[in-house]
Amino acid sequence: MQNQRKKILFLTGTRADFGKLKPLMMRVEQSEHFECRIFATGMHVLSKYGWTYDEIAKAGFKNIYLYINQMSSDASAMDIILANTVSGLSHYVREFRPDMLVIHGDRVEALAGVIVGALNNILVAHIEGGEISGTIDESVRHAISKLAHLHFVANDEARLRLIQMGESDSKIFTIGSPDIDVMLSDKLPSLEEVRTRYEIPFKKYMIFIYHPVTTEVHKLISKVDNVIKALENSNRNFVVISPNNDMGTSYITEALESLRGNPHFKFYESLRFEYFLTLLKNTDAIVGNSSAGIREAPVYGVPTINIGSRQNNRFNYHSIINVPEDTGEILNALENLPSDIKATLHFGEGKSAELFMKTLESTELWNTNCQKNFQDLMI
Repeated sequence: MQNQRKKILFLTGTRADFGKLKPLMMRVEQSEHFECRIFATGMHVLSKYGWTYDEIAKAGFKNIYLYINQMSSDASAMDIILANTVSGLSHYVREFRPDMLVIHGDRVEALAGVIVGALNNILVAHIEGGEISGTIDESVRHAISKLAHLHFVANDEARLRLIQMGESDSKIFTIGSPDIDVMLSDKLPSLEEVRTRYEIPFKKYMIFIYHPVTTEVHKLISKVDNVIKALENSNRNFVVISPNNDMGTSYITEALESLRGNPHFKFYESLRFEYFLTLLKNTDAIVGNSSAGIREAPVYGVPTINIGSRQNNRFNYHSIINVPEDTGEILNALENLPSDIKATLHFGEGKSAELFMKTLESTELWNTNCQKNFQDLMI
């Protein structure tokens, strides 16, 4: 490593990707070799989604830049959000040029990040590429991988997919999913602390998170109605977390309004990540179509009722019940939750930040050429 501190810029647009990136950000922030900078945009800077920028600030990070890339009413205009983010980030990197840009997952903000990085010869590191899922997210994720220079993946399955896509094996690093570092830590708040902070009256509850499937928006109204009926008829208690800002989210939020005032439901725009994990660890089940039901819940051995196609082709485990948006099938799943679930570490062992930093401290990494070459498979 050279003596000059390398500037690492993390781009975050949602509460979910911040939870994934936070362990990496913290280690960079604490390092004497690197300088951590954060470009916060998307849902973080919208009051409609809980102004989650506040969570970033409270974590103690110093160099945070806020950029509003949309208005709340523009939730459906994903292409406009992409264009706005490209414009804002492009201006930022010209003023504060980073040595590396770190992005996560499959959101349009991450796509904007890799476009800006690739076109400005800035090394781009993509966290959790090589995953498969339903909806437009999978296409976006793979597009990001093709533009990114470095890949930090959750497991060998993802690594092999990237190799299949023509990525160089020497630029792929298996570190696990970074949020598992937080999940397996001994610093999570107690359940009682979480219930007190968020005024949750339930001792037994389920978590409900349901996002729009952008490629099925024309079917969303009838589907969400079926889901709402199942929740209401179950007589279970639910902690309800608002959907993300993808196209179609207004249909879901409007449908959820019918449950306001029902004592079995408690609504939140957003929850602090560590507090959400404690709720997840102690819930009877997580219901909906969030990736948390596929990736995080099995780490705690928590049952998942995965509804619809949003997580198609993702990790399948005996704790996950896959059902369509059908009221009867959802109710049946709620009454027949799997038991004796064995926790899994399929997505990592809680050492992601350590492995990430070890890779960053390699001199060879910083010699990576921004000119990529397709790697043919040897047949």
